[in-house]
Formats: sequence, C-alpha cells, structure tokens
Amino acid sequence: MSSLLAKKVLVTGGAGFIGSHLCERLVARGDDVLCVDNFFTGTKSNVAHLLDAKNFELLRHDVTFPLYVEVDEIYNLACPASPVHYQYDPVQTTKTSVHGAINALGLAKRTGAKILQSSTSEVYGDPEVHPQPESYKGNVNPIGPRACYDEGKRCAETLFFDYHRQHNTPIRVCRIFNTYGPRMHPDDGRVVSNFIMQSLQGIPITLYGDGSQTRSFCYVDDLVEGMMRMMDADDTNTGPMNLGNPDEFTIRQLAELVIEMTGAKSEIVLKPLPQDDPMQRCPDISLAKLAIDWEPAIPLRDGLERTIAYFKSIL
Repeated sequence: MSSLLAKKVLVTGGAGFIGSHLCERLVARGDDVLCVDNFFTGTKSNVAHLLDAKNFELLRHDVTFPLYVEVDEIYNLACPASPVHYQYDPVQTTKTSVHGAINALGLAKRTGAKILQSSTSEVYGDPEVHPQPESYKGNVNPIGPRACYDEGKRCAETLFFDYHRQHNTPIRVCRIFNTYGPRMHPDDGRVVSNFIMQSLQGIPITLYGDGSQTRSFCYVDDLVEGMMRMMDADDTNTGPMNLGNPDEFTIRQLAELVIEMTGAKSEIVLKPLPQDDPMQRCPDISLAKLAIDWEPAIPLRDGLERTIAYFKSIL
C-alpha cells in the first residue's frame, strides 16, 4: 500500500454505539471506511451523518457469514454488548463472537490486514483480583446466563492469538471496560443509559443489589483514541490491553450524580442483583500508558453532561 493512499479500513459493528464513533474518527482522518453491520443493535441513524462522505460506505452484513473485500485494517466490533441484548439470543451471541472472529481473521489472513479485536472486561468475570491486570486469567462461570458473551469473547481472543502464532497475522486485542456516551442504545439495560433515561422520565431509578458494587466509566472518545493508538502502534503491541477508566465509582454514587445533574425527582429503588453480576470492575491500565501513551482524559461529570444532552435530544 502506498503511503500516499488512504488506508482501506473495515469496521464490523460500525453502526453500533462505539463503532459509529470510531467510523467518524477514521473518516475525519481521511481513511476509506467500510462500515458493516446487521443492525441488530446498531442503527443507521448512528452513521447517517457520514453517508454523504466520499470515503464512507455502509453495508448490511452479518459477520457470521464470510465477507470478501480488500482492506488494510479491520476493527472487529460486531457483537451485542449489553446483557439485555446478548441474552436475547444467546446462541447467536456466541456465534457472532466465534464465527465472526473466524471470518474476520480469515479475511485478515487473505489480505494481510492488521486486525483489532474489541474484547471486553467481561473476560475477567467476577474478578478475585482488583484492579484487573491483563495477566489475570479471570473467574468466569462457563454455563451461566452471561456465558454466551463472556466465553464467546474469551474464545475470540484464543482464535486471535492462534492466528497470530500459526499464520503470523498482525493482531491487536483490547479489553474494553464500561464505556458510555452519545449514541448508547436507550434500552440497552446498561447502568449509565438506565439511570439517565429514568431520571429524564422522572421514574424511579433501579439499583441492583445495594449499590455498593463498583464500576469505572470511560467516555467513548477516550476509548476510540485508545483503539486507534493501539492499531497504529507497532506489531509487538498485540495485547491483550485494558482500555478503560481506572477511576472507580459505586453504582449508588453514579445514580446520585445523574439525579443531581438532571435535576430529577426520581427516588432510588433496590432490586436483587442478577446472577454472576461482578461486584468490582476496574482496569489496571499500566500497559496502555506504557505501550501507547494512553489514558482517559475526560472526567465522568463532563462525559455525563454530553451524554445527558444526547438522551434529552432523542426523548
């Protein structure tokens, strides 16, 4: 590929929440972007503003089937990522992670493309080590209701490293921790979108458990920056690499902050904790700081302000 030519970049799941922000950044950079999505959780409206760009193309396609295109880089983001969506059709969720990885890796092998897998903090399960470094092997229930996603993503990582060892495929594996921002699905059941939607509608905010469980929240722009830096780094940076915000908050703190920022009158209602829901989730990002000079820059309050404004605009 001539350095004078724009890179041809395939983004699977490109019309989803994170994928659409990634496509936007790649288009702005001048890459030729092919956005592929089957619109199970992604929506055309997420990328509608890119459709007139000469260097953007949208294709309806399911990654469980092979795709024959010529590309230089592949970002593999295709998979429903919230429990509500991935538990709707758990068999299809596992297929999307596993068959999707096989098909994306097969394409990378044929074209010689660099390929990045968007893995997840869920590979750590309900962690017994805190915060979670990449060396931690995880504590995952392989037969529970979350296993279709957790084990599907774990198997995808296996495939990526086997392709790397067996075929010298230039891979990147990033493990994404809780990410939030505009274009989140309003009904995805995730804690940030749930709390904002409930607050804006003036209905009770549902807390699962007693709200003492912790999460770290990374604004989507920070995450996309990390993914692009990882792709652009040299091929020794295979990962797996944690990408997330190491600042930890209890779920109750988040609920109270959202109520304050929206000026809502919502009360907090407690419900039982779902099975295998992790009590603590926080990334150790030492590797990302060292290898790609990355750490999140956008504080939770600033990110929430932009996210609340987005949800107000779609309500």
